[in-house]
Amino acid sequence: MKWNRKKVLKGVKEVGILLAGNLLLAFLINTFVIPSNIIVGGATGIGIVLSKFLPLDTATIVLIFNVLVLALGAVVLGKKFFVSTVASSLLYPIFLGIMQRIPALSLTTENPLLFVLMGGGLLGVALGMIMRIGTSTGGADALSQMLHKWTHMPVSVCLWMIDGAIMLSQAMLATTDQIIYGIIFLMVESLVLDKVMLLGQSQIQILAISDKYEEIRRSLLNELSVGVTMLQVETGCLGKQQQSILCVIPPRKLHEATQMILAIDPDVFMTVTKIKEVRGQGFTLERSKAHDPQKKMETDKE
Repeated sequence: MKWNRKKVLKGVKEVGILLAGNLLLAFLINTFVIPSNIIVGGATGIGIVLSKFLPLDTATIVLIFNVLVLALGAVVLGKKFFVSTVASSLLYPIFLGIMQRIPALSLTTENPLLFVLMGGGLLGVALGMIMRIGTSTGGADALSQMLHKWTHMPVSVCLWMIDGAIMLSQAMLATTDQIIYGIIFLMVESLVLDKVMLLGQSQIQILAISDKYEEIRRSLLNELSVGVTMLQVETGCLGKQQQSILCVIPPRKLHEATQMILAIDPDVFMTVTKIKEVRGQGFTLERSKAHDPQKKMETDKE
Protein backbone atom coordinates (compact mmCIF):
# COMPACT_ATOMS: atom_id res chain seq x y z
CA MET A 1 0.00 0.00 0.00
CA LYS A 2 2.85 2.33 0.85
CA TRP A 3 4.54 1.59 -2.46
CA ASN A 4 1.33 2.32 -4.37
CA ARG A 5 0.92 5.62 -2.54
CA LYS A 6 4.45 6.66 -3.50
CA LYS A 7 3.80 5.67 -7.09
CA VAL A 8 0.59 7.72 -7.22
CA LEU A 9 2.28 10.76 -5.66
CA LYS A 10 5.14 10.47 -8.16
CA GLY A 11 2.65 10.27 -11.03
CA VAL A 12 0.73 13.32 -9.78
CA LYS A 13 3.98 15.25 -9.42
CA GLU A 14 5.09 14.39 -12.96
CA VAL A 15 1.70 15.36 -14.42
CA GLY A 16 1.87 18.67 -12.54
CA ILE A 17 5.39 19.36 -13.85
CA LEU A 18 4.31 18.43 -17.38
CA LEU A 19 1.35 20.82 -17.28
CA ALA A 20 3.37 23.63 -15.69
CA GLY A 21 6.25 23.20 -18.16
CA ASN A 22 4.02 23.32 -21.23
CA LEU A 23 1.99 26.22 -19.81
CA LEU A 24 5.19 28.20 -19.20
CA LEU A 25 6.46 27.28 -22.67
CA ALA A 26 3.27 28.55 -24.32
CA PHE A 27 3.31 31.72 -22.21
CA LEU A 28 6.87 32.73 -23.08
CA ILE A 29 6.49 31.95 -26.79
CA ASN A 30 3.28 34.02 -26.99
CA THR A 31 4.49 36.85 -24.74
CA PHE A 32 8.19 37.18 -25.60
CA VAL A 33 9.11 35.36 -28.82
CA ILE A 34 6.29 36.08 -31.28
CA PRO A 35 5.94 39.84 -30.50
CA SER A 36 9.70 40.42 -30.77
CA ASN A 37 10.01 38.55 -34.13
CA ILE A 38 13.28 36.89 -33.11
CA ILE A 39 14.28 33.70 -34.88
CA VAL A 40 13.82 30.41 -33.00
CA GLY A 41 14.11 26.74 -33.81
CA GLY A 42 11.79 23.79 -33.32
CA ALA A 43 8.15 23.46 -34.22
CA THR A 44 7.57 27.03 -33.04
CA GLY A 45 10.00 28.34 -35.65
CA ILE A 46 8.18 26.39 -38.37
CA GLY A 47 4.86 27.76 -37.12
CA ILE A 48 6.13 31.34 -37.15
CA VAL A 49 7.44 31.02 -40.73
CA LEU A 50 4.37 29.30 -42.18
CA SER A 51 1.94 31.64 -40.41
CA LYS A 52 3.26 34.41 -42.66
CA PHE A 53 2.08 32.52 -45.76
CA LEU A 54 -0.93 30.51 -44.53
CA PRO A 55 -4.25 31.76 -43.12
CA LEU A 56 -3.51 29.94 -39.84
CA ASP A 57 -2.07 31.14 -36.55
CA THR A 58 1.18 29.78 -35.10
CA ALA A 59 -0.54 27.52 -32.56
CA THR A 60 -2.64 25.74 -35.20
CA ILE A 61 0.37 25.14 -37.45
CA VAL A 62 2.42 23.81 -34.51
CA LEU A 63 -0.43 21.47 -33.53
CA ILE A 64 -0.74 20.09 -37.08
CA PHE A 65 3.03 19.70 -37.36
CA ASN A 66 3.32 17.95 -33.98
CA VAL A 67 0.48 15.53 -34.80
CA LEU A 68 2.12 14.61 -38.11
CA VAL A 69 5.52 14.12 -36.47
CA LEU A 70 3.91 12.16 -33.64
CA ALA A 71 2.25 9.80 -36.09
CA LEU A 72 5.47 9.34 -38.06
CA GLY A 73 7.43 8.86 -34.85
CA ALA A 74 5.05 6.16 -33.65
CA VAL A 75 5.77 4.21 -36.84
CA VAL A 76 9.53 4.82 -36.93
CA LEU A 77 10.42 4.91 -33.22
CA GLY A 78 7.68 2.76 -31.74
CA LYS A 79 5.00 2.84 -29.03
CA LYS A 80 7.32 3.98 -26.22
CA PHE A 81 8.15 7.18 -28.11
CA PHE A 82 4.48 7.86 -28.79
CA VAL A 83 3.44 7.47 -25.16
CA SER A 84 6.26 9.65 -23.80
CA THR A 85 5.75 12.44 -26.36
CA VAL A 86 2.00 12.64 -27.00
CA ALA A 87 1.19 14.84 -23.97
CA SER A 88 3.57 17.70 -24.74
CA SER A 89 2.93 17.45 -28.50
CA LEU A 90 -0.74 18.27 -27.86
CA LEU A 91 -0.65 20.35 -24.67
CA TYR A 92 1.82 22.98 -25.87
CA PRO A 93 -0.03 24.06 -29.05
CA ILE A 94 -3.37 23.98 -27.20
CA PHE A 95 -2.02 26.24 -24.44
CA LEU A 96 -0.39 28.49 -27.08
CA GLY A 97 -3.67 28.79 -28.98
CA ILE A 98 -5.52 29.82 -25.82
CA MET A 99 -2.90 32.45 -24.93
CA GLN A 100 -2.85 33.89 -28.44
CA ARG A 101 -6.50 34.78 -27.92
CA ILE A 102 -5.74 36.80 -24.76
CA PRO A 103 -4.66 40.30 -25.92
CA ALA A 104 -3.26 41.23 -22.50
CA LEU A 105 -0.53 38.59 -22.91
CA SER A 106 0.85 40.13 -26.10
CA LEU A 107 3.42 42.53 -24.70
CA THR A 108 5.62 45.03 -26.52
CA THR A 109 8.76 46.84 -25.42
CA GLU A 110 11.24 49.34 -26.80
CA ASN A 111 14.10 47.16 -25.61
CA PRO A 112 13.94 43.76 -27.38
CA LEU A 113 17.04 42.58 -25.51
CA LEU A 114 14.90 42.34 -22.36
CA PHE A 115 12.51 40.06 -24.24
CA VAL A 116 15.38 37.93 -25.49
CA LEU A 117 16.97 37.47 -22.06
CA MET A 118 13.68 36.81 -20.28
CA GLY A 119 12.29 34.60 -23.04
CA GLY A 120 15.48 32.55 -23.39
CA GLY A 121 15.72 32.07 -19.63
CA LEU A 122 12.10 30.98 -19.29
CA LEU A 123 12.43 28.64 -22.28
CA GLY A 124 15.38 26.95 -20.61
CA VAL A 125 13.32 26.54 -17.43
CA ALA A 126 10.28 25.19 -19.31
CA LEU A 127 12.23 22.68 -21.40
CA GLY A 128 14.26 21.63 -18.36
CA MET A 129 11.08 20.91 -16.39
CA ILE A 130 9.70 18.77 -19.22
CA MET A 131 12.94 16.90 -19.92
CA ARG A 132 13.65 16.19 -16.23
CA ILE A 133 10.63 13.86 -16.09
CA GLY A 134 11.76 12.01 -19.21
CA THR A 135 9.33 13.44 -21.76
CA SER A 136 9.84 15.37 -24.96
CA THR A 137 8.21 18.40 -26.51
CA GLY A 138 7.90 16.57 -29.82
CA GLY A 139 8.44 18.57 -32.99
CA ALA A 140 12.12 19.03 -33.84
CA ASP A 141 13.15 16.78 -30.92
CA ALA A 142 11.22 13.91 -32.46
CA LEU A 143 12.56 14.63 -35.94
CA SER A 144 16.14 14.56 -34.62
CA GLN A 145 15.56 11.12 -33.10
CA MET A 146 14.19 9.80 -36.39
CA LEU A 147 17.06 11.35 -38.36
CA HIS A 148 19.47 9.72 -35.91
CA LYS A 149 17.88 6.32 -36.54
CA TRP A 150 18.13 6.74 -40.32
CA THR A 151 21.63 8.28 -40.50
CA HIS A 152 23.24 7.08 -37.23
CA MET A 153 24.54 10.60 -36.60
CA PRO A 154 24.52 11.82 -32.97
CA VAL A 155 21.11 13.11 -31.84
CA SER A 156 22.64 16.48 -30.88
CA VAL A 157 24.05 16.90 -34.40
CA CYS A 158 20.70 16.00 -35.95
CA LEU A 159 18.93 18.52 -33.71
CA TRP A 160 21.38 21.27 -34.59
CA MET A 161 20.92 20.53 -38.31
CA ILE A 162 17.13 20.68 -38.07
CA ASP A 163 17.04 23.78 -35.87
CA GLY A 164 19.67 25.39 -38.09
CA ALA A 165 17.55 24.84 -41.19
CA ILE A 166 14.46 26.21 -39.43
CA MET A 167 16.31 29.28 -38.18
CA LEU A 168 17.87 29.84 -41.61
CA SER A 169 14.41 29.94 -43.18
CA GLN A 170 13.45 32.66 -40.68
CA ALA A 171 16.73 34.52 -41.15
CA MET A 172 15.90 35.14 -44.81
CA LEU A 173 12.86 37.12 -43.65
CA ALA A 174 14.47 38.75 -40.60
CA THR A 175 16.62 41.79 -39.98
CA THR A 176 20.22 41.64 -38.78
CA ASP A 177 19.12 42.65 -35.27
CA GLN A 178 16.54 39.87 -35.13
CA ILE A 179 19.14 37.30 -36.18
CA ILE A 180 21.59 38.47 -33.50
CA TYR A 181 18.85 38.49 -30.86
CA GLY A 182 17.91 34.96 -31.95
CA ILE A 183 21.46 33.75 -31.38
CA ILE A 184 21.54 35.37 -27.91
CA PHE A 185 18.14 33.79 -27.19
CA LEU A 186 19.49 30.30 -27.96
CA MET A 187 22.64 30.87 -25.89
CA VAL A 188 20.60 31.94 -22.84
CA GLU A 189 18.21 29.03 -23.34
CA SER A 190 21.08 26.50 -23.47
CA LEU A 191 22.76 27.86 -20.33
CA VAL A 192 19.55 27.87 -18.27
CA LEU A 193 18.44 24.47 -19.60
CA ASP A 194 21.73 22.93 -18.49
CA LYS A 195 21.34 24.41 -14.99
CA VAL A 196 17.72 23.27 -14.64
CA MET A 197 18.53 19.73 -15.79
CA LEU A 198 21.16 19.43 -13.04
CA LEU A 199 19.25 21.37 -10.38
CA GLY A 200 19.29 19.50 -7.08
CA GLN A 201 21.42 16.67 -8.50
CA SER A 202 24.96 18.06 -8.41
CA GLN A 203 27.02 17.15 -5.35
CA ILE A 204 30.53 17.69 -4.03
CA GLN A 205 33.12 14.90 -3.94
CA ILE A 206 36.01 15.03 -1.46
CA LEU A 207 39.07 12.81 -1.73
CA ALA A 208 41.42 12.99 1.26
CA ILE A 209 44.74 11.17 1.70
CA SER A 210 46.08 11.31 5.25
CA ASP A 211 47.84 9.16 7.84
CA LYS A 212 44.94 10.05 10.16
CA TYR A 213 42.38 8.47 7.85
CA GLU A 214 40.66 6.52 10.62
CA GLU A 215 39.99 9.64 12.69
CA ILE A 216 38.74 11.50 9.61
CA ARG A 217 36.49 8.57 8.69
CA ARG A 218 34.87 8.49 12.14
CA SER A 219 34.34 12.25 12.21
CA LEU A 220 32.65 12.30 8.80
CA LEU A 221 30.41 9.38 9.67
CA ASN A 222 29.42 10.41 13.18
CA GLU A 223 29.54 14.21 13.19
CA LEU A 224 28.40 15.02 9.64
CA SER A 225 26.45 11.81 9.01
CA VAL A 226 27.77 11.46 5.45
CA GLY A 227 28.66 8.33 3.55
CA VAL A 228 32.34 7.41 3.34
CA THR A 229 34.21 4.99 1.10
CA MET A 230 37.74 3.85 1.92
CA LEU A 231 40.14 3.40 -1.00
CA GLN A 232 43.51 1.69 -1.01
CA VAL A 233 46.17 4.01 -2.51
CA GLU A 234 49.92 4.08 -2.99
CA THR A 235 51.85 7.34 -2.65
CA GLY A 236 53.84 8.28 -5.74
CA CYS A 237 57.10 9.38 -4.13
CA LEU A 238 57.62 6.89 -1.29
CA GLY A 239 55.45 4.06 -2.63
CA LYS A 240 53.67 3.89 0.73
CA GLN A 241 50.47 1.83 0.94
CA GLN A 242 47.65 3.49 2.89
CA GLN A 243 43.94 4.25 3.00
CA SER A 244 42.26 7.30 1.49
CA ILE A 245 38.78 8.69 2.20
CA LEU A 246 36.24 9.34 -0.52
CA CYS A 247 32.92 10.98 0.33
CA VAL A 248 30.14 12.69 -1.61
CA ILE A 249 28.28 15.47 0.18
CA PRO A 250 25.70 18.19 -0.53
CA PRO A 251 27.28 21.60 -1.34
CA ARG A 252 25.98 23.09 1.94
CA LYS A 253 28.21 20.70 3.92
CA LEU A 254 31.41 21.48 2.02
CA HIS A 255 32.80 24.14 4.37
CA GLU A 256 32.08 22.11 7.50
CA ALA A 257 33.58 18.94 6.02
CA THR A 258 36.80 20.55 4.77
CA GLN A 259 37.34 22.44 8.04
CA MET A 260 36.79 19.24 10.01
CA ILE A 261 39.35 17.36 7.91
CA LEU A 262 41.92 20.17 8.13
CA ALA A 263 41.45 20.39 11.91
CA ILE A 264 42.34 16.70 12.20
CA ASP A 265 45.27 16.83 9.77
CA PRO A 266 46.50 20.23 8.49
CA ASP A 267 48.87 18.42 6.08
CA VAL A 268 46.17 16.30 4.46
CA PHE A 269 46.20 15.97 0.66
CA MET A 270 42.63 16.80 -0.34
CA THR A 271 40.82 17.40 -3.61
CA VAL A 272 37.31 18.84 -3.97
CA THR A 273 35.34 18.16 -7.14
CA LYS A 274 31.86 19.10 -8.28
CA ILE A 275 30.03 16.12 -9.80
CA LYS A 276 26.91 16.42 -11.93
CA GLU A 277 24.87 13.59 -10.49
CA VAL A 278 25.01 10.93 -7.80
CA ARG A 279 22.72 7.98 -7.20
CA GLY A 280 22.46 5.24 -4.62
CA GLN A 281 22.15 4.62 -0.90
CA GLY A 282 21.74 7.84 1.05
CA PHE A 283 21.07 10.03 -2.00
CA THR A 284 18.42 8.68 -4.36
CA LEU A 285 17.63 5.75 -2.04
CA GLU A 286 16.50 6.11 1.55
CA ARG A 287 19.19 5.25 4.09
CA SER A 288 18.68 2.14 6.12
CA LYS A 289 19.65 2.01 9.77
CA ALA A 290 22.67 -0.07 8.87
CA HIS A 291 23.98 2.68 6.56
CA ASP A 292 23.03 5.73 8.61
CA PRO A 293 25.31 6.33 11.62
CA GLN A 294 22.72 8.46 13.42
CA LYS A 295 19.96 5.86 13.06
CA LYS A 296 22.36 3.09 14.02
CA MET A 297 23.36 4.90 17.21
CA GLU A 298 19.69 5.40 18.12
CA THR A 299 19.00 1.73 17.51
CA ASP A 300 21.97 0.66 19.67
CA LYS A 301 20.72 2.84 22.53
CA GLU A 302 17.30 1.22 22.33
